[in-house]
Amino acid sequence: MEWLDEYEKLVIRMNTPRVVIDNAVCPTATLVQVDSARKRGVLLEAVQVLADLDLSIKKAYISSDGRWFMDVFHVTDQLGRKLTDDSVITYIEQSLGTWNEPEQPAALEEGLTALELTGADRTGLLSEVFAVLADMRCSVVEARAWTHRGRLGCIAFLRGGEDDADRVPLILARLGHLLRGDAGAVAAVPAAAVAHADRRLHQLMAADLDHDQGQDAVAFPTPAVSVESWAERGYSVVTVQCRDRPKLLFDVVCTLNDMDYVVFHGTVDTTGDQARQEFYIRHADGSPIRSEAESQRVSQCLQAAIERRSLEGVRLELCTPDRPGLLSDVTRTFRENGLLVAQAEVSTKGEEASNVFYVTDAAGNAVDQSAIDAVRERVGMDCLVVKEEPQPQLFQKAGPGDRDGVAGMGLVYLGNLVKRNLYNLGLIKSCS
Repeated sequence: MEWLDEYEKLVIRMNTPRVVIDNAVCPTATLVQVDSARKRGVLLEAVQVLADLDLSIKKAYISSDGRWFMDVFHVTDQLGRKLTDDSVITYIEQSLGTWNEPEQPAALEEGLTALELTGADRTGLLSEVFAVLADMRCSVVEARAWTHRGRLGCIAFLRGGEDDADRVPLILARLGHLLRGDAGAVAAVPAAAVAHADRRLHQLMAADLDHDQGQDAVAFPTPAVSVESWAERGYSVVTVQCRDRPKLLFDVVCTLNDMDYVVFHGTVDTTGDQARQEFYIRHADGSPIRSEAESQRVSQCLQAAIERRSLEGVRLELCTPDRPGLLSDVTRTFRENGLLVAQAEVSTKGEEASNVFYVTDAAGNAVDQSAIDAVRERVGMDCLVVKEEPQPQLFQKAGPGDRDGVAGMGLVYLGNLVKRNLYNLGLIKSCS
């Protein structure tokens, strides 16, 4: 009923999220707690803000009770340190303290066109795409590209021009020719229609059915995903166990949300380089997963979402003054030296290009050092560098002899907080 919808809106307006950021509770991470009225997508919004800041979520507790929702995150920076930058803390408080969708990155200016492309991957395909854009005098402001199980997904944001009405159809026709026979697709939409580039890439590759493709010849171990029924409580329980990596929780929550599931409760825990995530979910209409076939689909889609962003290959960072045709030249050099771009992240800030590429050989194996040296010599030894992934500091839990058990204080505090809520809901039993 209409009056009920208005009442729901009033409840939400009266109960804007309360955000608490605390560096005193846990000795090894910053606590970010969000209490809010429950609404669709609130968990994804919170995780998206943290992921966009490249923060690592080491632990998380998710719980809802009727109309209320609580998220608690243990976060660190990329090096495993607490958050100490006041501007970052203020941004988190402001972003999570409203119901507005997270804003697009500042680098994305108005009037851009988003080019969306999927198709069968092959050595040099990304180079050919950027060559077409260079030939059509397109300025690429930002781009993302992922490869997974022989498929490529790419989003490129192009700066507009006076002749866009005539140029865009020609660009689509030429790129469509590259993908002919590969069951590919290419489209152009206003950049404002792409709320979040990574989330849109997940949607494009899922629509391309990359999860139905065969396994890659060389890949990380397949993530372990199980889906079980808890019929008496009306939940389906999804458990994910895999190697931890940046933005892992975002990729999982994003996929569940896009598949029309709602997370009511959940926990996330990382030990060393391993992560374990458990979610109690229902359909948006309140029903649990209904069949074994649906469970299999959820498992396959989550495995694919985790694998798409797996950081395979050598990481090459390119920082150089931007110029027309830069991406075409660099990716052509990769192709001429037998390198396959497994993942790319392209951005420009002012007149400076800052790009990251993960490259393998044509078979997806580790790259020979001589090939890397040849590419760097062609592109420029100073502007194209090999970068190691940031290695976070690993903290050990407090032992029996540790002073006052300080290292375990944060976990005990959060554990009791969430367990009390879960106990009141009847989701766990008392141990007393």
